Amino acid sequence: MRIAEAMAQEMAQEAKGTRRLLERLPADLFGWKPHEKSMSLGHLASHLADCLGYASPIITMDELQFNPEEYKPVIAESATGLLQMFDKNLEEALGALDGVSDQHMMKNWKMVMGGKPIIDLPRYAVLRSMVLNHHYHHRGQLAVYARMNNVPLPAIYGPSADERG
Repeated sequence: MRIAEAMAQEMAQEAKGTRRLLERLPADLFGWKPHEKSMSLGHLASHLADCLGYASPIITMDELQFNPEEYKPVIAESATGLLQMFDKNLEEALGALDGVSDQHMMKNWKMVMGGKPIIDLPRYAVLRSMVLNHHYHHRGQLAVYARMNNVPLPAIYGPSADERG
């Protein structure tokens, strides 16, 4: 099995649990924050929905010039918009991974900020770190946000306290 094919299978499987979590978030909680330094629930959910969108540039570009001054995160204003963003990014990520060779996955990819490389690793490592692991990290955070607001958690890696089986 090719590296990209294995990553696509993992991404598709993990996306099921993420989507179930996103579906449960009421828009009236989007402004809630557990701490003044934390992202709001809506911002975090939008970031989670956007994480898979990083896959396509990593696969299709050799280098990304990142300017934090110009970066404007997309923040969904509704539950429907959140799910649409997630579904679109998942579809694009899976499409970008389709048919990609191991040789291409082993080629280095760079992110440059202010003329200095901040990431210079093989594509598969960047996809693992910046896309998949990043996605799981923020899904875990969002699950805590949901729990703190009594939003029933879906089963992700087995039953949750709210959903058995």
